[in-house]
Amino acid sequence: MDRKTKKQKRHDFTDEMEEKEEHAIVLSRKEAAEELLGQVVHSEEEAYKLYCDYSHRIGFSVRKGKQSYFLGTKNIRTKDYYCSKEGIKYDEPVTDVNFNRPDTRTNCKAMIRFRVDEQGEWKVVRFVPEHNHELAKPGERHLLKSARSLAKHGMGESTANTSCADALQVSFPTEALEEAADGMLENALVARRECYNQPDAQGVQFLEAGDIQSLLSYFKRRANEEGLFYWDTQVDQEGRVTNFYWRDSKNRNDFDCFGDVVLFDTSYNINRYGVVCSPFVGVNHHWQNIVFGCVFLLDQSKASYTWLFKTFLDSMGGKGPKTIFTDYNEAMAEAIEETLPETRHCFCHWLIQKAVQTHIPELSTCHSFLNAFARCVQGCQSEVEFEDAWAAMYQEPHIQDNPWFAAMYKHRHKWCMALNRDSFDGGINSLQWSENYTNMMNGISDESTSLTKFVFSFEKLLRGLRRSEFEEDFKCSQTAPVRAIKHSAILKHASEVYTHKVYKIFEAEFLDGCGASSCEETSCGETVYRYELTMQGRALRVWIVKLDTSNMEVTCNCKKFETTGILCSHALKAFSMQNVDSIPERYILKRWTKDARRRVYKLGQEEPVAQQSEGTEAEQAYKNRAMNYAHNLVTKSQELEESRKIFWDTLESGEKALDIFFEMRNLSAQQPPRDKDGNKIDRRKKKYRQESMSKKPKQPAVVPSTSGNTEVVARTGETQFYPPQDAAATTNPAALGLFYQAFQSTTVPTNQIYIPPNMQPMALCASQEMSAYGAPIHPSPSSTFGGTKNISRS
Repeated sequence: MDRKTKKQKRHDFTDEMEEKEEHAIVLSRKEAAEELLGQVVHSEEEAYKLYCDYSHRIGFSVRKGKQSYFLGTKNIRTKDYYCSKEGIKYDEPVTDVNFNRPDTRTNCKAMIRFRVDEQGEWKVVRFVPEHNHELAKPGERHLLKSARSLAKHGMGESTANTSCADALQVSFPTEALEEAADGMLENALVARRECYNQPDAQGVQFLEAGDIQSLLSYFKRRANEEGLFYWDTQVDQEGRVTNFYWRDSKNRNDFDCFGDVVLFDTSYNINRYGVVCSPFVGVNHHWQNIVFGCVFLLDQSKASYTWLFKTFLDSMGGKGPKTIFTDYNEAMAEAIEETLPETRHCFCHWLIQKAVQTHIPELSTCHSFLNAFARCVQGCQSEVEFEDAWAAMYQEPHIQDNPWFAAMYKHRHKWCMALNRDSFDGGINSLQWSENYTNMMNGISDESTSLTKFVFSFEKLLRGLRRSEFEEDFKCSQTAPVRAIKHSAILKHASEVYTHKVYKIFEAEFLDGCGASSCEETSCGETVYRYELTMQGRALRVWIVKLDTSNMEVTCNCKKFETTGILCSHALKAFSMQNVDSIPERYILKRWTKDARRRVYKLGQEEPVAQQSEGTEAEQAYKNRAMNYAHNLVTKSQELEESRKIFWDTLESGEKALDIFFEMRNLSAQQPPRDKDGNKIDRRKKKYRQESMSKKPKQPAVVPSTSGNTEVVARTGETQFYPPQDAAATTNPAALGLFYQAFQSTTVPTNQIYIPPNMQPMALCASQEMSAYGAPIHPSPSSTFGGTKNISRS
């Protein structure tokens, strides 16, 4: 199949998918009931497909339910289909298969019932549209189990999957990326040095001698097609490009959500050039790898690292991470200290344990030495214990004169856990996460990989990481993790707020503290308790926990919460001793929760330090967050005409609301100042009011009512509020304006006030801040005063 045919098929398939998605609109409950009730189909398969089609548009999966038969036959009389979350999960024997199987049941009552008549027609006779759980979003519906049945009938996973892929690849269309990659690869295979600087058919130079130019062309194309794509290069004194840095808009959004801890590893080389490829990597709320950007380093001098970290900081809106982990490099350490003064710089544990085998090959297979070094890195709990362990290890003759070991001891505060317990690592230092990172980078380059081809492989890697996170988000929204102790209140609370992966870590700590520890309690006051814990099978080490029950503040000398953001087993044991049945809010780190991404754009909730400051810095931080949020909404709404209209209408309504806000704000600024009681302060009238108070007040004018014995009193210099004349309209007075009558400051003759027959008198009201609108009054023909005024909200 030639390239032109592939392109045409891809184009036709995209058009077909877009046409189908235009009909995949979420129905309201009323529309759904009108659509399904009374529907008639002619077979069981058609009945199942009808409800599956509806469920796919709404966002839930279908489970086949009970059925009844005609008396004395096996012919179906009624057939029920339920939401897949119908019913509850009863206790069942635990097996290897179902131990970690998530719980999907929520006792949802949504269902549909078909009745079959004697002619074999299946008619909908009962329909319950209400669900008691969160429905799947449009981009998640291809993951629903019943979506497979739609694929059998011509509208299946491919449609939704395409939508999901497009939503994930917000930076560059997948089809265009693959097409460009195919074309560039073909040109690269036939390229020769004599055709240097000749562009290929796609407009991007991808020739062996022009690899740098092809990369620059690709970055320029990306920047034109994606507004928030960022890239930069560094050149040497002779004008030659030495370093490349780039990140897409999704990388920026990921950093806003999970950029508190970053790993920067310079140990990965591209084989073709020996160029260092160093991604900025973090950990998301599912304990998965997440990428914030990438750099090609041809020069590893201090100047290059200084340029790199300044560029990274600029690309992230001036916001740096709390902690950055790297391998050992003197030039890099100096550059980080200069460009990221507020960031804690640490050496990654597993990177330096890997490096020790390189710098001392004689001891690379000596397990006793490797274990002793690992104990110095992670096994010590105090500085004294570390010094003793280091002194014992330093007796080895191969390391006494080794400069690398001397440098490691000099910078021990950057990697020794005993000296570095107050730095947040998010689990990056764990061996389990290191294996995930190593597997992530393996296999994306070989000896023939050029820079541009590597970028395409890296983009494919990013799509895989984002798809994995997307699937985990869907799993967390539609299922609940299996709890080891079903009726534990604190585990139930943890399963509701944390993602499945983080919950399992929390559960392991909880079980370890409650089931494998011995505790001795001492009281330090009315609300403060001190616990000494020893863990079974872990020597004689004692952990000290202090708990203040007045504010639920807990501290432990293991500092696990400070480093990972998850409560340790010792603190959870103390909570258990005091019958605490939920996790205190202060100990739920939002980055580990299911809504970790949504919290980023909620004003006033865990805002960055820069945003809490004043002046230009806070304004820039707000602008960066708002632009990223708006970009995400634009990307999310661009698929369908209906979603684009919703987004555009939202912008217009927001603009109108802002206009009204600033208009009212300007009016308020023009109002005279008020005292503490809300009364206007007018110094020019102060003396006049004091003189008036000393005089004998005038008697009010009493106006006889024409509709009974009630009297209407009109005081001079005051205001009267009257309800509208339409008596039927008075049932909703808030929906209509109030009459505002301004009287002259003279005695009002009673024959000059016209009182409509159906007007009801109201007591005098003090001035108050409320919306009101001018309305015509009805003076008598001989009246020479009266009128209306508009009252504006101050």
